[in-house]
Amino acid sequence: MVDNYNQEREFGWDDVIQKDSDEFTILEEGDYNFVVTNFERGRHAGSDNLPPCNKATVHIKVDGQTGSVTLKHSLFLHSKTEGLLSAFFAAIGQKKKGETLKMNWNAVIGSTGRLKLGIRNWVSKNGNPMQSNEVSKFYPKEDQPAPTGFTAGRF
Repeated sequence: MVDNYNQEREFGWDDVIQKDSDEFTILEEGDYNFVVTNFERGRHAGSDNLPPCNKATVHIKVDGQTGSVTLKHSLFLHSKTEGLLSAFFAAIGQKKKGETLKMNWNAVIGSTGRLKLGIRNWVSKNGNPMQSNEVSKFYPKEDQPAPTGFTAGRF
């Protein structure tokens, strides 16, 4: 027998639901390791600051002492945001400072790195003050500390 309930799926209009709402976790500001769990290709429709362009939404999982969060972080494929793209690809080890890079999106899922996590304060549509975590900065892979518990040259 296949357990379809625990698999992700689309609901029909008449389906039965059971799972309660998850508590929303906010991690403290600070430096954390991350893993890219997914990404979606999309399109930015354009705004006052950025014309229409391709957009990648990367799903970044961050584990903290009080729980885990998965952030959806937008990367806009435009020359105005090239530095932000470079920062992301440097964090996952695909780009080195001063070098060019052909972005390899097929290698993004499963990539790891380190980032500075911030807290964004905002107001919901019904006027309630809200908070969510956001990426403040990506650290280049070459500048990231070695994993803890490892000493080079020691077995």
